[in-house]
Amino acid sequence: MKNPYMEDFSHANLCLRPKVCRYRKGMVIKVIYLSHFSFPDAEREYDFILGQKRTCYDTVYPFQILSKHRLSVLDFEPVTILYGGNGCGKTTALNVIAEKLGLKRDTLYNRSNFFETYTGMCDFRTEHPIPSVSRIITSDDVFDFMLNLRSINEGIDRKREALFEEYLDAKYGQFQLRSMADYDKFRKVNMARSKSQSKYVRKNLMDNVREHSNGESAFLYFSEKIEENGLYLLDEPENSLSPDRQQELLKFLEDSARFFGCQFLISTHSPFLLSMRNAKIYDMDEEVVDVKRWTELENVRVYYEFFKKHEGEF
Repeated sequence: MKNPYMEDFSHANLCLRPKVCRYRKGMVIKVIYLSHFSFPDAEREYDFILGQKRTCYDTVYPFQILSKHRLSVLDFEPVTILYGGNGCGKTTALNVIAEKLGLKRDTLYNRSNFFETYTGMCDFRTEHPIPSVSRIITSDDVFDFMLNLRSINEGIDRKREALFEEYLDAKYGQFQLRSMADYDKFRKVNMARSKSQSKYVRKNLMDNVREHSNGESAFLYFSEKIEENGLYLLDEPENSLSPDRQQELLKFLEDSARFFGCQFLISTHSPFLLSMRNAKIYDMDEEVVDVKRWTELENVRVYYEFFKKHEGEF
């Protein structure tokens, strides 16, 4: 029986993935796990806030963030994008959805005393059960990952310098095996005298991850965390990525959605990611949130007009 979520596709050009699983040649997998999410509207929010007797709170976040743009419902495709400037509520929407669905996350996020109440007033529908690998990935997650790599690298550098000295001492120093207690030193002396300095250090040093730049490390984080058959919420994934890396991430996400059963909800203002094929884009800068093509978005138009103005200089 033909799978209703498949369509023929004979010329797939897949990027390499660290975790390649059940790809069926000639097929495109179309899966929607989360199909619909609803937020409380302004009237319902007002009724709740009016009913609060306590006055010690200076914020009712996340109330009155999404409702000011009259956003009450999101309907999802395999790739759905929330576009908008700072303060438009796209990150709030992702955090609310992730909290409501109980998705995995690596770092803490901004929440208030009213966050649980707010998410309790939200609702959602699914077409398929949310897979256990599903998660939200934020800029803080990526930044913490890069800091951890930097810390590891600093430790590697210190150990490398110690190994340089150890090599010279073992190769040219005086040594005599007197007992089994000297065996470890004897082994190092033999290794030093049979290998070059660089080979000795590599043999005794853990893998060096410094070869990855910040952008490469950020891309590595996405490629490791995004597995097949999962729902992924990505908050401004273009941060720390060069234009070239953003286009690599674009291809990686497109292939993950088309061939590996992934669904994405992405907040971004990157023109590269906004150009993703068949993405449904919500413009959250509009007074009333609206669905638009990527070429209609103000941020993209600004880039277009700028390069058009300087076209003769290229």
